[in-house]
Amino acid sequence: ISLFGYLSQFVNNQTKRKNKKLLGELSDFPIGTMPIGRLDQNSEGLLLLTTDGKVSDKVRSKEVEKEYFVQVDGEITDQAILQLKSGIQITFNGGVYDTLPCQVNVLSTIPVFETKRKIRDQRHGPTSWISVTLKEGKFRQVRKMTAAAGFPTLRLVRVRIGNIQLGDMKAGDVAEINYLSDRVRK
Repeated sequence: ISLFGYLSQFVNNQTKRKNKKLLGELSDFPIGTMPIGRLDQNSEGLLLLTTDGKVSDKVRSKEVEKEYFVQVDGEITDQAILQLKSGIQITFNGGVYDTLPCQVNVLSTIPVFETKRKIRDQRHGPTSWISVTLKEGKFRQVRKMTAAAGFPTLRLVRVRIGNIQLGDMKAGDVAEINYLSDRVRK
């Protein structure tokens, strides 16, 4: 699935978020379908679904890379890139967490993703696009990492999980993948 503006869940048990869009609105999924990991409502991109808990565990493990294209506020510095690559301290579950080293690169070409949401333009100051590839996934981790490095996230798009690419999918698109456990490799 390619997502934006949906909660990464099928059932809304919250009283404050009654009007939020849920995954079940996108298609008629088989009973027992569950998201593998999450994308917060303000993030975009690839979300895999499965009915197999073992596949979910494998994809969420540190064996499988997740790649994000991230638009950050400002012209990101080499020092910030090095901080992100080396691991950086973020808050998690009320404490401090040191992220694992990861791959971070400045994107030389600005990616184009179709969106219905308003994106800040250059009139409000410069921005940079980076690629962040990690093998872990704490709550809002990429957003917390870029903020800790001094460059808050403006836009976050998951473009790859293992060897499965977002490609030209648009928000709301659903594509079936057969033999998901065989297709998701490091």
